[in-house]
Amino acid sequence: MFRTALRNVLAHKARLLMTVLAVVLGVAFVSGTLVFTDTLSQAFRSQSAKSYDDVAVAVTSYADGNDARQEPGLPERTLDRIRALDGVADAHGRIDGFAGVADPDGRLIGVGWSNKGANFAPGEDGEDPAYTFTDGSGPREAGEIALDTDSAAQGEYAVGDRVRVATNGPVKEYTLSGVFTTRDGAVNAGGSLVLFENSVAQQQYLKTGYYRDITVTAAEGADAARILDAVEPLLPEGAEARTGRELADEQADDIESGLGALKQVLLGFAAIALFVGVFLISNTFSMLVAQRTKELALMRAVGASRRQITRSVLTEAAVVGAVASAIGFALGAGLAVGLRSGMAAFGMKVPDGPLVISSAPVLASLAVGVLITMFAAWLPGRRAAKIPPVAAMGSVHAVATTRSLVVRNSIGAVVAGVGAAGIVAGAGAGGDEGRMLIAAGAFLALIGVIVLIPLLSRPVIAALRPVLVGPFGVSGKLAGQNAVRNPRRTGATASALAIGLTLVTGLSVLGVTVGTALDKMTTDNIKADYMVTMANGGPLDRSALAALEKAPGVTAVSPQQSVHLELDGSTASASAVTPGAIGEVLNVEVVDGDLASLAAGKVAVAEDTARSRGWKVGDTLPAVFGDDARGNLAVGAVFKGSEFLSPVLLDTAVADPHELRPYIPQIFVATDGGQTAANEKALISALGENPAISVMDRQDIRDQFGGMINTLLNIMYGLLAMALVIAVLGVVNTLAMSVFERQQEIGMLRAIGLDRRRVKRMVRLEAVVISLFGALVGIGLGTFLGWAIGESIRGNIPGYALVLPWGRIGIFLLLAGLVGVLAAQWPARSAARLFFINDMLGVFRIF
Repeated sequence: MFRTALRNVLAHKARLLMTVLAVVLGVAFVSGTLVFTDTLSQAFRSQSAKSYDDVAVAVTSYADGNDARQEPGLPERTLDRIRALDGVADAHGRIDGFAGVADPDGRLIGVGWSNKGANFAPGEDGEDPAYTFTDGSGPREAGEIALDTDSAAQGEYAVGDRVRVATNGPVKEYTLSGVFTTRDGAVNAGGSLVLFENSVAQQQYLKTGYYRDITVTAAEGADAARILDAVEPLLPEGAEARTGRELADEQADDIESGLGALKQVLLGFAAIALFVGVFLISNTFSMLVAQRTKELALMRAVGASRRQITRSVLTEAAVVGAVASAIGFALGAGLAVGLRSGMAAFGMKVPDGPLVISSAPVLASLAVGVLITMFAAWLPGRRAAKIPPVAAMGSVHAVATTRSLVVRNSIGAVVAGVGAAGIVAGAGAGGDEGRMLIAAGAFLALIGVIVLIPLLSRPVIAALRPVLVGPFGVSGKLAGQNAVRNPRRTGATASALAIGLTLVTGLSVLGVTVGTALDKMTTDNIKADYMVTMANGGPLDRSALAALEKAPGVTAVSPQQSVHLELDGSTASASAVTPGAIGEVLNVEVVDGDLASLAAGKVAVAEDTARSRGWKVGDTLPAVFGDDARGNLAVGAVFKGSEFLSPVLLDTAVADPHELRPYIPQIFVATDGGQTAANEKALISALGENPAISVMDRQDIRDQFGGMINTLLNIMYGLLAMALVIAVLGVVNTLAMSVFERQQEIGMLRAIGLDRRRVKRMVRLEAVVISLFGALVGIGLGTFLGWAIGESIRGNIPGYALVLPWGRIGIFLLLAGLVGVLAAQWPARSAARLFFINDMLGVFRIF
């Protein structure tokens, strides 16, 4: 039986090609993901270990820099005491924060969030072991800086050049003293690193005489654990010491955790692709078994058991799966290399390291490919083995009995009904519990619909038949009949496309609906013409607010300044704003009182907060500020809350005396004449053409909140493309083998006058019908799921309302039709090339 199975594989190489491709693509996705994440993990682990090679102990301060009651970090005296310990070769104080470097065109080098500034901390030998200089030296004076090699190259800077550097305050120019290499993770992720002279960095990021971290180098032969024991008693409150090995292991675990999330997402899409491939594989083996009906009947007649027949089919599947797995693994390894190169092309640097191919990806690829193929082939093999020798002389795909169809459709209806009920229940429940119900219901509904698809194919395709017969005549009529000739085959082919479009449509409905709600929320609440933020998402300096207030053409400016505040005995989420201006830049709907009372030192409270805490206009509330100062604040207004306003608003003049470092994440600006190129240029000029500060107009603001949704959708579309490609292969495979099975029938049609052009049209229309049928099922189910998930998150998104993306749905239908046309090209040409005399000979042989 094994030799027979192997012979059958070799005899049907061309017909198994699509199955091999489906398995290859799915396995490549799996192996590529595993190899890629293993390679990244090993590279980052190696870099992490190297970065702590010379660190015996590292001390970190978690002090709150805005809390005047405690020291802002690790004082110089602590550093001196640690240096004096036995076994310590040297100790270096570290401090860092945001610093952005402008390129020759004034644009920010790097990606904002990973642009760092730090202090140059030389030891007694004048060198800082954390950096290796390739040119020049570290900054020794207040007006000097050093740059990492990539940033210097991107900015075309050489030692001695003047470099514009932006921190949270105004842009300053420094002289470049040196260029260095570093193992810093932020730089390796595509950012930049600026080294300042030690005292300059302290003033800029913390306070003179203080550090955020201290790294300790051990003397030769000294034990890191003993140094740690000696360091710990010297530390102030809010500081922690750990060995370099512990930190390296912790950083490696964090990297592993982050890559684990990426791995799960990619493997999830690989599972979808493989699930779609199951239908293609099952269809292929069903048709191959049908074509070998007489051979199987003869084998049964000469003594082969049912188990042997099933085993023969499964052996064929195992051989096909093993070959496809080997090819898929090789392709996946190439995909991993390509992904790594692609990250570098997009500015996301990956540490150097070899391609890591462990046993896990190899075994996983082989297991996935072989098991998926055998699983998909099991049902066709079992169906073939059940037919007795005499009956097998007909067709394995004989018309199913009424009882079997009733059982199948009843099971499908029950499963789909339970799934739909779970989806509706989850939509009503909302929250995490509701989304779990939706996920379970979606799985059951999808399985139920797949079971019911053969039943659904007849009425749906019957509804499309008049559209085919009218314009296309006989070709259209034959295409409609052929599409429902074997409902199970049509259903299996359409299911692959339906699964992909269910996911794509569901994501589109949810994404467009959420994006529209966020866009509406933005336009309804922001009246300002511009919003000013830091490129790294950090706080703006107070000087930026002062500069904007003096800019020409500005009519109103207000920050959203976060404030530490306790009101009436409990912490309140509060923002300091500019009285009078806040109502000009944000839509503040006053319910009671007067917003102008902010200027008199009173507070405004959101309606929900006032109701829950029992506050009303005129109440006087005891207040505790961030510096522990106490006072009383009266409620001067109650306003309707929004996503852009904190529950408590107060005047910046009231809050600033109690804030060591005012935290201003954003500033809203209204200008005379609205959004114009001149007004935007005036704001940029007022800010000193700071490359680290973003000046966003209303469209930029809308894109910031809603544009991310479209980016995520595009990523999802790209990942789901694999499943759709496999679905296309399924259509090609079904049509090609269907044409092969109908050679005699097509020959007869040619004999009675159906020319090649109309034969091609018949096959193409059949493909289009099957593709559109799958698309309609997928779009319907995807819309249902998109609605349900949206209902579960409605409470978290103000103004949420279902939006059906008719334009995208229309594009999906057009693409499905195009898929059918493209998939039919090869089968249609094959059918048209059939010469009716040769094919009629097969008919005559029957008699």
